[in-house]
Amino acid sequence: MRAALAVAPGPVSLAGYDPSARPLAPTGKDGRLRNDVETMRGLHDRLWAEATAGGKRSIVLVMQGIDTAGKGGVAKHVAGTINPIAMQYTGFKKPTEEELAQDFLWRIRKRLPVPGVIGVFDRSHYEDVLVVRVHELVPESVWEARYDIINEFEAELVANGTTVLKCFLNLSYDTQRKRLLARLDNPDKHWKFNEADLEERARWDDYQVAFSAMLERCNTPHAPWYVVPSDDKKYRNWAVGELLFETLQELDPHFPRPPLDVPALKARLAPPH
Repeated sequence: MRAALAVAPGPVSLAGYDPSARPLAPTGKDGRLRNDVETMRGLHDRLWAEATAGGKRSIVLVMQGIDTAGKGGVAKHVAGTINPIAMQYTGFKKPTEEELAQDFLWRIRKRLPVPGVIGVFDRSHYEDVLVVRVHELVPESVWEARYDIINEFEAELVANGTTVLKCFLNLSYDTQRKRLLARLDNPDKHWKFNEADLEERARWDDYQVAFSAMLERCNTPHAPWYVVPSDDKKYRNWAVGELLFETLQELDPHFPRPPLDVPALKARLAPPH
């Protein structure tokens, strides 16, 4: 899956990516999109167990995408496939006054996963080269410098044992319209509708340029980008699950083997005569 969805080095234009595509989707008799949840949980349990014995490795799943692309939906799916004890979800909203007073990476560093944990970022440090750029919230010289700062930051994370898995949820303009209308058609989903989403939609072309620059400028060997077609919700969830599965397989964690005297310990647990 990583090979199928990885962004190639060099110039990037989102126009070249089909949001309705389904690379590697099963085409068998039932065609169901199912992750190997049991094996994935087993791998995650080993990663968590490694950490209890001093292991330093963790994973941070970064998700970016336009409104309604499904970041929350993916987070729910991922939460259902791994050990919730060792998962940490963070949804990054508009920065608070306290956060704005700090370096833009300050609030990100506060939510980095500890060893053994899979951290899920619903939006991330990339907001500071996306929203900030599109809305001209800071001078160009400021957001322009952040691409290199982000690359250095992610290299630091990887060097310290955190695997950075970055997924861009690629949604079409027409599918976003349908999802926004679906929220308006269902009173139980009115709480999810924000008129500001329409203002952001009006800036669609500007966001496509900003997303393309993000994918091009911050696509590194140590932290590559993957573009996940997201018009089909079930495919989107399955594809991100497969990317996480492959990442865990590559880490290949193992249960610790402490030097226990098992026979002696069993003897102490023997029932009294």
